[in-house]
Amino acid sequence: MSNTILQAQAVSKAFADADRSIQVLEDLNFKLAAGTSAAIIGASGSGKSTLLQLLAGLDQPDTGQIEVAGRPWHGMSAAQSARWRNQHLGFVFQFHHLLAEFSALENVAFPAIMAGQKPSEANKTASHLLTELGLQERMNHRPAALSGGERQRVAIARALVNKPVCVLMDEPTGNLDQANAQQVLSQLQLVKEQFDTAFVIVTHDAAIAQQQDQRWQLQDGGLHSLSV
Repeated sequence: MSNTILQAQAVSKAFADADRSIQVLEDLNFKLAAGTSAAIIGASGSGKSTLLQLLAGLDQPDTGQIEVAGRPWHGMSAAQSARWRNQHLGFVFQFHHLLAEFSALENVAFPAIMAGQKPSEANKTASHLLTELGLQERMNHRPAALSGGERQRVAIARALVNKPVCVLMDEPTGNLDQANAQQVLSQLQLVKEQFDTAFVIVTHDAAIAQQQDQRWQLQDGGLHSLSV
C-alpha cells in the first residue's frame, strides 16, 4: 500500500491580468510520503503561495489533479472540502495567529473542540503536544507572555491537534531570529518522527531548506529538485 499522502499531478494554473493571461504553474508534479518533509524555495512571485492554496484545496488548478490522503479535491463540495481539510491538513504561517485572550493550552485545544472533541479530550491532546514541544511550563500563559519561538511552537501544536497527515507551512520561521528558528526546526524533526507527519515548508531560508528530506525550487511554473 502506498504511503503517499500528498500528490500533485500535471497541475497548471494561470491568472488573468487585464488583457493577458499569466501562467503561474505549468505541468507541475509533486509527491510526498508520510513522515517526510519537503522545502520549497523560490523568488517572490514564483507561485509558492498559489501552490500552497492549491495543495490545501482552497483553489482549484486549471488542469491536473491534487490528492490529499488518497482523495482528489476535484469533485468535492465546499463543505466536503472543508471537512477533509480539517481532518487531514494542518497549517502554520509566518505570523502565529494565536487568539490573544486564550492561553497556549486553549489555543491548541480550540480546533479539536470545534471538530467535535470533548473539551477534556481536546485539552489532554493539547497538553501532550505542548509537552512534546517543550512548553509544559508555558501552557497557561497567553501569547503576550510568550517569546516568538514559543508562540510559533504553540502554532505548530495547534496545527497538529487534529492529527493531520500533512502540515503546510508558509515561512514558519520568517519572524524568528536564528536561534529560535533552529529550535522550532529541531522540534519539527521530532514531531515528524514521532507522529509520522509530513511537512511542506515554503521558505526563503536556504539553511532551513537544507535540513529537509526534499528540497525543491519553484521556477518557470515547475518544481525542480535541489536534493542530492
